[in-house]
Amino acid sequence: MDLDSVADELYGLRPEEFVAARDRRARDAREAGEQALAKEIGALRRPSLAAWAGNLLVRRRPEEVEPLLGLGEELRRAHRELDGTRLRELARRQGEVIGTLGRQARRLAEREGHPVGESVQREVEETLHAVLADPEAARAWAAGRLVKPLRSTFGFPQADVLEPRPSGGPRRAADGRREKGGHREEREEPRREKPGDTAVEPHGNELARRRRIKEARRAAHDAEGDLRDREAEARSADADAETARDRVAETERRVRELRAELRRAERERQQARTDERTARERARRAGRAVREARHRAGTAAERVERLVAGERD
Repeated sequence: MDLDSVADELYGLRPEEFVAARDRRARDAREAGEQALAKEIGALRRPSLAAWAGNLLVRRRPEEVEPLLGLGEELRRAHRELDGTRLRELARRQGEVIGTLGRQARRLAEREGHPVGESVQREVEETLHAVLADPEAARAWAAGRLVKPLRSTFGFPQADVLEPRPSGGPRRAADGRREKGGHREEREEPRREKPGDTAVEPHGNELARRRRIKEARRAAHDAEGDLRDREAEARSADADAETARDRVAETERRVRELRAELRRAERERQQARTDERTARERARRAGRAVREARHRAGTAAERVERLVAGERD
């Protein structure tokens, strides 16, 4: 027994099975005399529902892992290289892949006997966004042992050089002097422009291109930030909707119970009315019998008196 194999086993279980299995494994380690291992196992945390669904995707659909990691590498490379055409193509693929995998995770959870709602699916998709943007997040997800869903930062890492130098020109050192072959040269005197000289045009075009890139980056950053805000609002709304659904389900259950109780009470009332009518009928019959008996008793008494009086005469 080692921590790696135990963790791999535990994070493959459903969340409600995790704690009991972890405690059992920790107890086994203690009984085997491995106190340090028992402590490490006992420190393993139960995964949230969204983390479990993300782990389930890795474990049940391993063929989806490498393509997603590869897509993340391509996206990060395209961002570094400022390849707009490639970025647009990859962004479309990103939306399709994440949506498909989010739905797959939800279906897998249902097959495992633990259905999840839209809010959990959104958290799984947020994890996949983080996987595409961050290599560390990608490695954590691919291990299939997440404890909580991952969160992506806004957008992808910026390129190492925000304003790339035009190709073909000599590099300049920090003090402004050009470098050739690894050695600095003394700064050259600036060339005086002659009337009609158009050599400055490429430089102006390059500055304009850089400004457009900066503006596009800023717009993309703002748009992604707005997207995250909307996603957070959607998750909150989904959570509220699930809470409301739970309340509706509880209320409907209570209504069913009250209706059943009402039906029982109505049956009891009907039975009580029947019993009342029966009792009254019995009372009437009993009263009539009493009156008849009293009449017979009176008649018999009178006869006795007459007989007694006749003997006297």
